[in-house]
Amino acid sequence: MKLDSIPITLTRCAKTFRGARVLEPLDLAIGAGETLVLLGPSGCGKTTTLRLIAGLESPDAGGSVYFGDDDVTALPIERRKVGMVFQNYALFPNLTVRENIGYGLKIQKVPTHTARERVDELLSMMRLETHADKNIGQLSGGQRQRVALARALAPRPRVLLLDEPLTALDARLRDALRSDMNALLRELGVTTVYVTHDQAEAMELGDRIVVMSAGRIEQIGTPRDIYYRPASRAVAQFVGTLNRLAGQWQDGLLRTTGGAVPAAAPHMAGASELYFRPEDATLADPATAHLRGVIGRTTFLGERTRLTIEGATHDALVIDVAGRVELAPGTPVGLSIAADALIALA
Repeated sequence: MKLDSIPITLTRCAKTFRGARVLEPLDLAIGAGETLVLLGPSGCGKTTTLRLIAGLESPDAGGSVYFGDDDVTALPIERRKVGMVFQNYALFPNLTVRENIGYGLKIQKVPTHTARERVDELLSMMRLETHADKNIGQLSGGQRQRVALARALAPRPRVLLLDEPLTALDARLRDALRSDMNALLRELGVTTVYVTHDQAEAMELGDRIVVMSAGRIEQIGTPRDIYYRPASRAVAQFVGTLNRLAGQWQDGLLRTTGGAVPAAAPHMAGASELYFRPEDATLADPATAHLRGVIGRTTFLGERTRLTIEGATHDALVIDVAGRVELAPGTPVGLSIAADALIALA
């Protein structure tokens, strides 16, 4: 099942509720067939942005929303040909799985034979064939999520909008369904906007990620861009774990309480602080390592062990090493940091 895809363009879209500005004017271009993830904490404006695209809200004066060449700013949701999945799924408890999936087709007066074929196709795609005649109350959370997605896809939407669709599920099921959804979105090729506060979802599903904070866009980029080349401290600290190195610059080295780290590039020398991710440091001989400290705490996480290193710089550092490493608190260690892994932030 391949769906048509169109680009989406938001221009100067802002939103004010009862005199309070919840979304600052933003410009956003979403490519045809792209999966764009809106990522950020609660209240950052990501769901408001999604609702502007859906037609559930209208932008403040001067803002516009285009689907391809069509200005849809004044069109309500039912005329935009969007499919939407909400956090609570909003399924009809008095209808069967088959009836829920086919509801939009019935409203559109799609011929019975065509509607049945499309529902059967979606039941197969979502692995729901054996549940077709069950009521919603008989389904697990994961099955309900798949029914909601199938219902959104049945009318062949031009745009698919997903508002935290996995949040209500337990962690193990969420991980499994995230992988399934990623494969499904690639297969469908539909333009998709996905709202989440979960970094792992954003990294796995997004062709690009929009990181939002306080009603503004902080950065737009690929998952690798966002993680390895954050544009601001807010982005760097929201996405993943971050270590801070602070000290004094001398001869191209950032000298800290536990050693010195060379700048990876000339523009880094003199930066107020340098940062790095936990996986970009390795244990080394304290005599030759960039930094020296002692083990403060170890946390075994299965495939890796997270070490807290004290004394290497003003702040405790967190690094991830192979899971079988065992070090007692107080053990002296050295740290080497990959030069190209250092991040300079203003």
